[in-house]
Amino acid sequence: MTAGIPIQTAAHLEQWHLESLKIDQAHQISTGVGITVAVLDSGVDSHRDLQPALLPGISLLDGAATSGQSDEQGHGTAIAGLIAASGGTDGASGIAPGSKILPIKILDAQGRGSTDNTAKGIRWATSHGAKIINISTASGPNIEVRKAIEEAIAADVVIVASSGNKPTHNVIAFPAYIDSVVAVGATGRDGAIADISTSGEKLDLAAPGVDLLSTWTGQTYQPGTGTSASAAIVSGVAALVWSRYPELSAAEVVHRMTATAVDKGAPGRDPEYGFGIVDPVAALTANVPPLETEPAAEPTATAQAAPVPNTMGRTAVILIAVIGSLIGVALVIALAVARPRNRAEP
Repeated sequence: MTAGIPIQTAAHLEQWHLESLKIDQAHQISTGVGITVAVLDSGVDSHRDLQPALLPGISLLDGAATSGQSDEQGHGTAIAGLIAASGGTDGASGIAPGSKILPIKILDAQGRGSTDNTAKGIRWATSHGAKIINISTASGPNIEVRKAIEEAIAADVVIVASSGNKPTHNVIAFPAYIDSVVAVGATGRDGAIADISTSGEKLDLAAPGVDLLSTWTGQTYQPGTGTSASAAIVSGVAALVWSRYPELSAAEVVHRMTATAVDKGAPGRDPEYGFGIVDPVAALTANVPPLETEPAAEPTATAQAAPVPNTMGRTAVILIAVIGSLIGVALVIALAVARPRNRAEP
């Protein structure tokens, strides 16, 4: 998320996205109370507008044994503010000001980090009560990050990630392109997809992401642009929905957002808007049929495999074990030689 010049007060600046999303109306129904959102980023500064929401987190950077409540870069503080700031008319307001922020510091002052720490951060968030994990970063594909995401999804966690910004990303970035992750693109004031927003078939939702005012380091504020901001908006909406409907599963929370999104572009899901622009009020109030689950097919006599002789079974196990070991060695070497690094989405 690219940011402008820090300002001392936000009171005189328009947070246009709040009006566009009818957040005042949404807050009459839900403010996100009871929901913890983990922010994997550059840490979160203890800004006055964030203090009611900020929980002790963790820094995964080498030699930085802190609670994640420091931010030398600013990106994480901005993301947290878009989700949960509660400054009201005298400061910045977030989408879910009743929610809690769990800061997990994985990026340094230059906005750089490792995929190792991304995977560790996802696992730490999952084991420390996060219901939603916001990942407004991108990196090269990584098997440990993918495994950590699979574990989080199995633990009933919603994961939201930014789709990436052009021209840095011309296709949906990792980890946003993973099917179980909610990939989010950016729209402007006019509701059209932003020029910087990366598109692709894996896109799930779009949300405001141009000139969004948020909290910044040093008790200041900054407007910023990027799909990072859009992901934060969707994380906030997910918190509103889950607080309103605590009985829902993570998949049902996502389903409520995609089923009620404002369809834009080509009818139905499309590469620019996904299912559409997220609509907090509709996600909170619409009559949304539950997700349909397909029953497992009953095995039939013709579908059952014939028994395999024991000798063949032993050979297969040995071959699989050897191949698996070789793959493991190759991965370890590849990661050690050229470990992908994360960057904060501009």
